[in-house]
Amino acid sequence: MAGNSDPLTPRAKLAVTAGKAVAAASRAAGRGSGSVIGGRVALRLDPDLLGRLAQNLDVVLVSATNGKTTTTRLIAEALRAAGPVVSNALGANMPAGITSALAGGSDAKFGVIEVDEKYLAGVARDTAPKCIALLNLSRDQLDRAAETRMLAENWREGLAGSKAVVVANCDDPLVVWAASSSPNVIWVAAGQMWKDDAWSCPSCGGVMQRPGDDWFCGECGFRRPTPTWALSGDHVLDPHGSAWPIHLQLPGRANKANAASSAAVAAVFGVPPQVALERMYQVQAVAGRYDVVQFQNRDLRLLLAKNPAGWLETFSLIDPPPTPVILSVNARGADGTDTSWLWDVDYTRLTGHPIFVIGDRKLDLAVRLEVANQHFQVCENLDQAVQMCPPGRIEVIANYTAFQDLRRRVGN
Repeated sequence: MAGNSDPLTPRAKLAVTAGKAVAAASRAAGRGSGSVIGGRVALRLDPDLLGRLAQNLDVVLVSATNGKTTTTRLIAEALRAAGPVVSNALGANMPAGITSALAGGSDAKFGVIEVDEKYLAGVARDTAPKCIALLNLSRDQLDRAAETRMLAENWREGLAGSKAVVVANCDDPLVVWAASSSPNVIWVAAGQMWKDDAWSCPSCGGVMQRPGDDWFCGECGFRRPTPTWALSGDHVLDPHGSAWPIHLQLPGRANKANAASSAAVAAVFGVPPQVALERMYQVQAVAGRYDVVQFQNRDLRLLLAKNPAGWLETFSLIDPPPTPVILSVNARGADGTDTSWLWDVDYTRLTGHPIFVIGDRKLDLAVRLEVANQHFQVCENLDQAVQMCPPGRIEVIANYTAFQDLRRRVGN
C-alpha cells in the first residue's frame, strides 16, 4: 500500500485546503492549534477524507485509557528509522483531529495515530490500519464514558476479523477480551498496576482469580494468554528471548511498559528492538507531560493524571518525601464533571509529602485527603502554593484541564 501515488480527488484536495485555511485562521486568532476545527471543516466537505488520506500510509492506531499520547510518540520515533512519519502528536485523537494531522503529511510512509477509545472501531474501519496497539482500559470520565466493559465490547466487535496486527497487553483482562476477536494478535506482558476495573470476568461475569502476575476466570476458563514480548525490569524481552535495554528520558514503570509495546509495534514493520528502543530516547516530554519548568525559583515537574489508574502510576514515580506535591483537580467538560473517582485513588501513598491543593474542585479533593489522614493546605492558586514550598523540586500532579491551566501559567 505505502508508496502508491494515488492522488486525492479534486473534492478531497479542496477539503484539505479549506481545512488548513480554517486551522490557520484559528491559530492566528489565538484559539489553539486549529487542528480540530480544521478537520471538522475538511470532513464536512469530504466525509470520506480520512480514508483517502490514509490509503497510501502504513497506519498504526494506538488506543488506551492511559498512556496513548506517550506511546504514540514512542512508536513514531521508532518508525522514523524506516521512513517519514505523520502523527497527531499533540493528542487531538477524535476523527477531526486525526484527519487534520494526516492532511499535513503528504510525503509520509507511516501514519501513527492516537485514537480516543470510543472512536477506535470507526477510525479502524476508515483507515485500514496495518497495526493496532491496545494498552489498557480503566474508568475515566464517569459521567460520559460507557463503563469499561462496554468499551471493551465495542473494541471486540469493531476489530473482529480485522486484517491489522493487534499488539495487546496480556496483563489487562479487558484488553485481552477485546483483542481476542482479532485473528492476528501479538501479546505483550506490559503489566497492570490498577486492577480495580478487572475483578470480574469480561466474558462471563465470574470472579477473576489472580495468582501472582497470572489471571484466569475460574468459571469459564478465560485466561491470560502467553506473551511473546515482555517488560522485565529495565529490559524488553523479544520473541527470541533476547533482552534489550530500555533507553528513556521519561520516568516511571508505566513508560517502560509503553516502550515495550512500542518495540513490539516497531518490529511489525521490520525495525529491530535495539534500534527502536534507542530512538525512543529522543522523547523528553509529551505535550508538556514530565517537563521540568522553572517557576518562582523552584523546579516544577508537571505530571498529568486523569483517572485512578493514572494517579496510581504517577504516585509511583514522584521523588520521595519530603518533596512537596501540588495537586490540582478540575471537573470541566473535558475532564468529566463527576469527581467521585477521587475516592478510588489511594492518597495514603503521599504520606510524608507536604501537600498543597488547588484547582476548581480543590474542596472535593481536600475532603478526600482529610479522610486519608493526609496533611495538606488548600491554596487559591499555583503561585500561592509554590510560595509555600521551599526552594528546589516540586511535583505538580493535575488532571486534564487543570494541567492545561498550569502550562499556561508557567509559560510552557
